[in-house]
Amino acid sequence: MNEACTFTVITLGCKLNYAESATMARDLLHRGYQRVGLSRGADITIINTCSVTEHADKKSRQAIRKALHINPKTQIIVTGCSAQLRAESLRLIPGVETVLGTDFRDRVGEVAGNPGVGALFPGTGTVGSVFFPAWSGGEDHRERTRSFLKVQDGCDYCCTYCTVPLARGRSRNIPIAEVVLQAREIAGRGVKEIVLTGVNTGDFGKTTGESFADLLRQLSYVEGIERYRISSIEPNLLTGEIIEMTARLKCFLPHFHIPLQSGSSRILRKMGRRYDPELFAGKVSHIRSLMPFAFIGVDVIAGFPGETEADFMETHNLLATLKPSFLHVFPFSPRPGTPAAKLPMSERIREGIITERTRMLGQLSDKLHQEFILANKGRKEEVLFEGKTGNDKMHGYTRNYIRIERPYDRSLINTVVEIILD
Repeated sequence: MNEACTFTVITLGCKLNYAESATMARDLLHRGYQRVGLSRGADITIINTCSVTEHADKKSRQAIRKALHINPKTQIIVTGCSAQLRAESLRLIPGVETVLGTDFRDRVGEVAGNPGVGALFPGTGTVGSVFFPAWSGGEDHRERTRSFLKVQDGCDYCCTYCTVPLARGRSRNIPIAEVVLQAREIAGRGVKEIVLTGVNTGDFGKTTGESFADLLRQLSYVEGIERYRISSIEPNLLTGEIIEMTARLKCFLPHFHIPLQSGSSRILRKMGRRYDPELFAGKVSHIRSLMPFAFIGVDVIAGFPGETEADFMETHNLLATLKPSFLHVFPFSPRPGTPAAKLPMSERIREGIITERTRMLGQLSDKLHQEFILANKGRKEEVLFEGKTGNDKMHGYTRNYIRIERPYDRSLINTVVEIILD
């Protein structure tokens, strides 16, 4: 292998993908490759894809074509969820060299720099058979303040609209002791904040007989890591113990990302969700009772098949009452291979109605986020400054995930600073 050989990584989708991309990149760096930006026309282009929606699949294909347009001679290696579920169609794109399913990400180092090795198609019987340990952080100056640490993969829930179990297999995890070792390595690189990621993070422990609360407790002892954020966690897995531990221990940030998807009990049952609106509301109430200024982000789907106007208004009114800090709104997208895609056309919601419901929820999100920002004015908060932005500014996030900009001061980058929110 020529040591001057260059590579670039394009990552689409979730924080989990970013952790896995960083790990693949680290492997190539260890092999002597040089990382460059996409515009430099790398010899090897790794595209880590997402397939959570039809739009995500489309963006994955666009990313492939863009990379080939910049450098028609680049070796294209496609991996991630879309590569697992759409391998055959991606391999047909002229210029795609190799397609690696989710169980083959550790093969990137073997195929990189070896044109003609051929496509490695994912086997439907093997998805979910391995755990690919992954974390980001400290690879370069842009990634030295925050790390994404993968603690869990796969999902056993099989919600009727979701392809993730098809793409990533059953729920599985590595032992707490291994996660702690990775956290210590991240700390040794000077990283101050870790975001714990997974497909179904709260499901941690199924493989090893441990629990997510056990993991949090052990991570709290890792020296050098000042802040942990918990990425998306199911309402039914967000236990009172986890909420209370977050409130009690300063290293766990008051930042929650909790999927609701619908405020209608009837639609939640059609989705195959494992909670009802009352349980969800109870979790939000418990958080607020202990952490009144906690950031609460909520996922919600607009236009699921069979969603009536009354169902939608139940969702809208519940969110308007609970007042989360932000909404991640997704218009329903039928995914091939899921039960929801097979529902009769008579249950499908017209695109115009889905667009309007998405707009209304987006408008509500803007209002709720503005109210959250205003409620925090005048409070003391701690910010971890991450890097330089435009206009000679630097940016960072408070413990409760409010973005802050201040005049650039290099000495404060990767430092936790107390400020007054204005």
